[in-house]
Amino acid sequence: MGKSRHNIRHFLSVTDVTPEEFQSLLDDAVRLKDKWLAMLKNKAVAILFEKPSLRTRVSFEMAIRQLGGEAIYLSPQEVGLGTRESVPDVARVLGRYVDAIVLRTFAQKNLDEMARYGGVPVINALSDHEHPCQALADLLTVYEKKGELKGLTMAYIGDGFNVANSLMLACAMTGMNFRIASPKGYAVRKAVQTKARRYAGESGAKILCTADPAEAVKGTDVVYTDAWTSMGQEAEAEVRRRVFTLYQVNEKLFSLAKKDAIFMHCLPAHHGEEVADAVFEGKRSVVFDQAENRLHAQKALIAWLMGR
Repeated sequence: MGKSRHNIRHFLSVTDVTPEEFQSLLDDAVRLKDKWLAMLKNKAVAILFEKPSLRTRVSFEMAIRQLGGEAIYLSPQEVGLGTRESVPDVARVLGRYVDAIVLRTFAQKNLDEMARYGGVPVINALSDHEHPCQALADLLTVYEKKGELKGLTMAYIGDGFNVANSLMLACAMTGMNFRIASPKGYAVRKAVQTKARRYAGESGAKILCTADPAEAVKGTDVVYTDAWTSMGQEAEAEVRRRVFTLYQVNEKLFSLAKKDAIFMHCLPAHHGEEVADAVFEGKRSVVFDQAENRLHAQKALIAWLMGR
């Protein structure tokens, strides 16, 4: 028989946790840093990827090992999700073998189906809609660097895609102001904006969507950017380079932020495109602390989902 579905929680979106639970995960991540535990002894987690990754794969595998569990990596070729085998069938098979599933996929609907049929906790390791684990690690980084979240302001410069979606929602949940500057046609979708503004109404956060990078960055505590072309958008790369030319985070733009503002990037970076090397390699860049925090944030998340 399959595993019981009683009390199963998933992390497909940052909004799958409450604002209080989100803050609790940040606190847990700080406490669990550099700790190796045995709480997942005799438990296994499947890591199923349709897209390649450096940080996501290694950080999840190490998080599972540091909690005493076993990580099983499944490459795109091994499974053929939705082509060789349907998502519901894969979910029902994996749910009989493992205790949780980490899925990095092109389509959010694959995550929804995996959660519906798997019978075990499912974690979104990136989709076309959200990158919630990245947002969790990002706000952990801000929390450590600034000592708080509520009342701070983050400026995101670039495409209103999956990372921006999760960051907008996470900031709204935690009381951080969020500004995003995107070219016309590349803004965060209205449905995400509406949801974020609902959370912001409860937390006191302010949301600003603009086409002007200077307006977004002026007086902020955090300046964030991402690659102009994400995986799956390669055919648009040349068009995107032209459209986003004025959206590079360079020294001039970064100077509009507060003097103690930090620079963030979720990686991989295209040096000299979305960010100038002087900013990326500068003293206020926390990019590699941010990358490290993927491990700690995900360790807290897995511990909570599987050990709760």
